[in-house]
Amino acid sequence: MQLHENKTTPEVALLVGIDTGAYDCAVSLDELEELAHTAGAQVAAKISQSREKPDAGTCVGAGKLEEIVEFCENNEVDLLIFDCELTPVQQRNLEDKTGLRVIDRTTLILDIFAAHALSNEGKLQVELAQLKYRLPRLTGKGAELSRLGGGIGTRGPGETKLETDRRHIRRQIKNLETQLEALGKRRSLARARRSKEGFETVAIVGYTNAGKSTLMNTLTQAGVLVEDKLFATLDPAARALVLPDGRRVMLVDTVGLIRRLPHNLVEAFKSTLEEAVNATVILNVCDVSSPECAEHLAVTEKLLEELGCGGKPVISVLNKCDLLPSAADLPVIGKSVIISALEGKGIGKLLEAVSAALPATQRKAELLIPYAAAAAAAEIRRDGIIYREEYREDGLYLSVSADFRLLERLKEYLV
Repeated sequence: MQLHENKTTPEVALLVGIDTGAYDCAVSLDELEELAHTAGAQVAAKISQSREKPDAGTCVGAGKLEEIVEFCENNEVDLLIFDCELTPVQQRNLEDKTGLRVIDRTTLILDIFAAHALSNEGKLQVELAQLKYRLPRLTGKGAELSRLGGGIGTRGPGETKLETDRRHIRRQIKNLETQLEALGKRRSLARARRSKEGFETVAIVGYTNAGKSTLMNTLTQAGVLVEDKLFATLDPAARALVLPDGRRVMLVDTVGLIRRLPHNLVEAFKSTLEEAVNATVILNVCDVSSPECAEHLAVTEKLLEELGCGGKPVISVLNKCDLLPSAADLPVIGKSVIISALEGKGIGKLLEAVSAALPATQRKAELLIPYAAAAAAAEIRRDGIIYREEYREDGLYLSVSADFRLLERLKEYLV
């Protein structure tokens, strides 16, 4: 008996973009190429066409479609990926004329999300986004969904297969929304508990693959998955972080963002992105080595405004400075902190910036704690900063800086 190893070869994809002038088509195609690599596809080439608007039937013009068909036949292309959202009619016509599988940018991102979601909440969010995307596209399946179900007596021919599938998907969407609502309530309770315990929240947001998870690991040793891929991590992580002034905050990592992020994904991941809405301070992380650094920051800022984060302190964190040849190559982008999360450069300045952005809750005080109340002294040592300590006849004298809530609880010992 001989054993043979099953080897799967990556699909060869051709990327197609429509340049209507609404955005930089070349940059968007480069990003689509990164998405394709993340999904495991091998990109054969990128083709674009300048048009006032996409063709209603095939997205691209007839001449460009012939060019695409010829290229695919000569280069053994398996898959066409369009850098826009295709209508069901466009997708069906393209598949009929090329004989290949055709997907759009949204489908590709959904596939990557489905592969990378690990937590129960992440999987539910991805499934919800997929179903919401699929529901209006059932009509594009053509005749195979128009056949009738059985009917009895005078009830007529019964539901079509299309109507049955629509009803089933709507029921699934409702069920998923109910489950996510319950998980959202649990997340709200966790936030309320952190607030009651005096924890301020610092949210890490930013463009995908900007190094958010690496920063999280550097600051808290969280052990979050780090890969040089888009959307490597989808599931939020929360860890305690002690700042230089002694304050403890909760650091929360969030899902990465991208240009033209599909609306269904924003809706599905709203509960995750709410961590940024409820944060006290937001760290907007971007890859400073990318020529699109300033635009990536702007994309994140725009989405934060849409989520209702206006007015919150936002610190622009320019990460991956180790990838630049020299400091002279650093771009000047407003008030920002330059770091390398991988090498630990600039982390001290970042923590100082976070401390400065947080509301002032620390107060200096003097306490005289009886020896019988040693637990109070231990609490001060754990959560405050001690400047002076003396053992006196009537108790332990402490000159400290501590959170006003803690000092309020220990007000009977204040000198």
